[in-house]
Amino acid sequence: MKTIVVTGGAGFIGSHLCKKLLEQGNKVICIDNFFTGRMDNITELLDNPNFILYAIDVVNKYFYECDEIYNLACPASPPHYQYDPVKTVQTNFLGMYNALMLAKETGAKVLQASTSEVYGDPEVHPQVESYRGNVNPDGIRACYDEGKRVAETLCFDFHRQYGVDIKVVRIFNTYGPNMREDDGRVVSNFICQALTGNDITIYGDGSQTRSFCYVDDLVDGLIAMMNSDITGPVNLGNPGEFTVKQLADLVLEMTGSKSKVVYEDLPSDDPTRRKPNIDLAKKELNWEPKVKLEEGLVKTIEYFKGRI
Repeated sequence: MKTIVVTGGAGFIGSHLCKKLLEQGNKVICIDNFFTGRMDNITELLDNPNFILYAIDVVNKYFYECDEIYNLACPASPPHYQYDPVKTVQTNFLGMYNALMLAKETGAKVLQASTSEVYGDPEVHPQVESYRGNVNPDGIRACYDEGKRVAETLCFDFHRQYGVDIKVVRIFNTYGPNMREDDGRVVSNFICQALTGNDITIYGDGSQTRSFCYVDDLVDGLIAMMNSDITGPVNLGNPGEFTVKQLADLVLEMTGSKSKVVYEDLPSDDPTRRKPNIDLAKKELNWEPKVKLEEGLVKTIEYFKGRI
């Protein structure tokens, strides 16, 4: 049995990770300040004697004896990370710093959940880990994009300077149960709008692309990375590429909704293309996603039907 700290453990991805780690026979220490995390996501875990919850903010120092740390604590959707951009930068930097200090003090391995947003609006397609990105450091998304970039820097500096065992993954668009209704990301937006009969809102002309990875696949990738011998960064995502309009049409078809599609202006610095190259993950982790978009959407739609 390993003792594993998961920051952001009550969030969308974190809650699925906590559940999988418990199923594998580990002790899990879940840390969350519940800004975007929800108690509903972890209710079924609370009776497990190997699950411990601490409602604290990762910008404050903490200490628990542990073997591994997964640092997932940070709001990940534009409405949430732009709500308090200064706090977002603090969470990225101080949250990473405190996780790395814990790893340094305990000898634990630490995995940083970075993001495809470090590539910005990419000029290289599909995105490979060696691409350094096209990020606007002064824009409204910079609190998240640049926050994640400096967190990666901090990881590698701790690795070089103190020998901390780090793992860095860059997560591409992920979806599935436990997403928030007000998440603001395209999958949850479209499903909730379709189920309630509201207009499907597409920002821009709908030609921008995304690649959608089901959460179970992503969790398998995170665990594979933690158990690997490499530092990364490694892309984790589904290389299937869809336009936003294609996703809207698919959600309308699968829900049987009569919602209309409406178009609004594209937000500032919104990336026009997003697709991971996952050759490195295939080679080093023996990982690639298995769940097709339609299959994952069925499960996600059923989840939201139960919440709306």
